[in-house]
Amino acid sequence: MLKGLRQKAVVKPGGVVQICSPELPTGATVEIIVLISPTDQSKSSLTSFIGSAKGSFATPEEVDKFISQERDAWES
Repeated sequence: MLKGLRQKAVVKPGGVVQICSPELPTGATVEIIVLISPTDQSKSSLTSFIGSAKGSFATPEEVDKFISQERDAWES
């Protein structure tokens, strides 16, 4: 049966991650899986894109005009 060990660590310069635990027996073969926290990937998250693109309208007046035209089209 596999035994798991979960720890959080901070990546040091050069991409170095250090894990220390008395549960790790000397000479044992282990498999390391690194999961990067989503907060560290904020540049690629969907929420980082919201509001960052240029809008379709240059002014609030243009938005009002467009909405009025759409409303009028539905009333016809």
